Amino acid sequence: MTGHSRARKVLETEAAAILALVPRLDERFDRAVELLLHCHGRVVLTGVGKSGLIARKIAGTLSSIGTPASFLHAADAVHGDLGMIQSGDVVVALSYSGETAELLRLLEAIRRIGARLIAITGEPKSTLAQAADVALDCSVSEEACPLNLVPTASTTAALALGDALAMTLLDAKGFAPKDFASLHPAGRLGKRLMRVESLMHGGEACPMVMATTPMRDVIYEISRKRLGMTCVVNDAQALLGVITDGDIRRHMEHSDNVRDKTAHEVMTHDPVTIAPHLLAVEALNIMEQRKITSIVVVAGDASQVAGVVHLHDLWRTELV
Repeated sequence: MTGHSRARKVLETEAAAILALVPRLDERFDRAVELLLHCHGRVVLTGVGKSGLIARKIAGTLSSIGTPASFLHAADAVHGDLGMIQSGDVVVALSYSGETAELLRLLEAIRRIGARLIAITGEPKSTLAQAADVALDCSVSEEACPLNLVPTASTTAALALGDALAMTLLDAKGFAPKDFASLHPAGRLGKRLMRVESLMHGGEACPMVMATTPMRDVIYEISRKRLGMTCVVNDAQALLGVITDGDIRRHMEHSDNVRDKTAHEVMTHDPVTIAPHLLAVEALNIMEQRKITSIVVVAGDASQVAGVVHLHDLWRTELV
């Protein structure tokens, strides 16, 4: 068999192993999700060998969606690390055979402590499956290994089943992009999920003038705040309009006495605004569509000015 033929066979075998899981999703899967959803402690993933590596990845996925999870190597558990498991925890044990000696030695301790147990195994009648509160079947008809020995399709199936648990749990918890952003502050993903309220120029940094402010003072405010614009507000700091460098230049083309006017006479009425909780990437999309470099952030029904986001602020997030 040629190299690419073998590779195709591997992928087809592993894809078939995942698809074979679909008709097995029943009330047992729902019960496993309920145990995870109502876990009062942590979720402890455990396994040995390749199953242990898959368990570690599932623990990372659960943690990334706000479910406290950690990995405990089954061999370490029986040699002093059993204190990691508490009565309010849910243990998720991975073993294809369901007869892994290190895991079986944990069973009595898990029951004594009072933790709940979910088994992900390829042998529904195994000792591990029989001892679990819920046993999920991830058996495969064959491994992708030509010798049918190396864990390949079986570990892929276990990983996919773990992802299915995590994503169903995410949905059940009502986990939103803002929650994900708070758990992923670093990296490009975290930056794309950043809210405009964490980027905007608020307080003293926000350019703001009254409707009656003379234009000479408006120009000074724009220059001082260095955002190329200013908000025009009323006594309650509700937004009335904006004045940009472009607005000033356009008025100067038709009048020599711009400095003698007030902010209300020069401002652009009903400017584009956004809410503080909007994602930075959404703000960028609006600014690109409207071809503007600054956008006002308003809060509440009274449209009170909360701040201003400039295109340069989005550049620093590497969104553009």
